[in-house]
Amino acid sequence: MSKVKKGVLLINLGTPDSPAVPDVKRYLIEFLMDGRVIDIPAWRRTLLVKGIIVPFRAPNSAKLYREIWDSQTGSPLLHYSKVQRQLLQQQLGADYHVELAMRYQNPSIPKALANLKRLNVDSIRIVPLFPQYASATTGSVIEKITEEIRDWPTFPALSVANHFYDNELMVEVFVENAKKHRPETYDHFLFSYHGLPVRQLLDVDGSGKHVCDQAGCRERIDGLNKFCYVAQCYATTRLIAGRLDLKTDDYTVCFQSRLGKTPWIQPYTSDVLKEAAAKGKKRLLVFSPAFVADCLETIYEIGTEYATEFKELGGEKVQLVESLNDHPKWIAALEQLARGELSGWPKSESLTL
Repeated sequence: MSKVKKGVLLINLGTPDSPAVPDVKRYLIEFLMDGRVIDIPAWRRTLLVKGIIVPFRAPNSAKLYREIWDSQTGSPLLHYSKVQRQLLQQQLGADYHVELAMRYQNPSIPKALANLKRLNVDSIRIVPLFPQYASATTGSVIEKITEEIRDWPTFPALSVANHFYDNELMVEVFVENAKKHRPETYDHFLFSYHGLPVRQLLDVDGSGKHVCDQAGCRERIDGLNKFCYVAQCYATTRLIAGRLDLKTDDYTVCFQSRLGKTPWIQPYTSDVLKEAAAKGKKRLLVFSPAFVADCLETIYEIGTEYATEFKELGGEKVQLVESLNDHPKWIAALEQLARGELSGWPKSESLTL
């Protein structure tokens, strides 16, 4: 009789099946129709996404995806995610079975869960691949999985690694990748995170009135703001900056990829580029610690768009620090997360379903 396996489900955000406009359109619709991503009434979201955003954005996004699409491996995000799954499976061994899914598009969450159900695993460890918790990412993953398994007659033991913003091995990878670019040759450092609407932070402490400036989210993380995305982003930044001996004046935390006219977390990366150029900064080293694999937001948005914008402003160079990708220490961090052995400063917490 074969030994019962423990299941591990890695989940990243998603990617189109191809850079063709119809595939990009399909991806954008599924992504932007998620009520945790655009958190407005469903009828308004439908009009906005299907009537305005996607028809205009899909052709342009398809062009951008073509810029980063590899003729052999396809989407960088999917490629590195597959490699991460394979290497993690090797690390965990035969007692575990590792599945990979994307929150949007393929490989799908329903298919991955069906595979784990078929194997009759005795537990499933869910690892959303987002270092900092946000309702629009990790929260959406948890909601989707709950919806998919609610009719299962029996449930294996379920647990979720709901954040790992302070994982020591993850921090070490970003530090090692930065050192490849000789940080001493740069005159300023940016930590550019994916943006969120400010309104999505209001209830991170259960009050519905959370305000980062009042809670000190940019200076510390504690029991009151531990689920705040901003607090976790700044905490990750302090850990990386500390390992590189950076002073607070040496770096700026900023947020990219905003959508629409409602207030998003500030400062915006595009504004910080302008401020850096105005102060005479010439060479910027840019981290993007909200991502565990290089993707459109890192390779193109930072590596191409921001680099071009900064040069037009009088700067000389924007250098992206590579993401975690297939670094051996990141695979070791994934093993910690998969086994529930979370390592950080202080210890990360695990949410059990």
